[in-house]
Amino acid sequence: MVWAIGFVILLVFLMIPILAIVLDSPVLHRLVESRKTGGLTAGDVEEMKKRLAILEDEVDDLGRAMQLLKDDTQFIQRLLESAEEKSAPKLPPTS
Repeated sequence: MVWAIGFVILLVFLMIPILAIVLDSPVLHRLVESRKTGGLTAGDVEEMKKRLAILEDEVDDLGRAMQLLKDDTQFIQRLLESAEEKSAPKLPPTS
C-alpha cells in the first residue's frame, strides 16, 4: 500500500516537468495559433507545397547519389579482388 502511494507521488512529480515541456513546445504554440486563425491559410498551403517539392527533389538527388556511390564501391571492390588474385603467389600442387 505504501509503495502505491509512493508511486503516485513519483508520477505526479514526473508529470510536472513533462507538462511544462509539452505546454511550452513550439508545436503546441503553432497548433493553438492555427486554431485561433481558423486553420491553415492559402499562403501556408502554398508554402508547404513549395517546401514539399524542394524536399522531393532533394530526396531524388540523394537517391541518385547513393546509387552512384554503390556502383563506385562495387567497382572498387572488383578492382581490389582482381588485384589480390594477381598478386597471390601460386603454390605448386602437393603430392
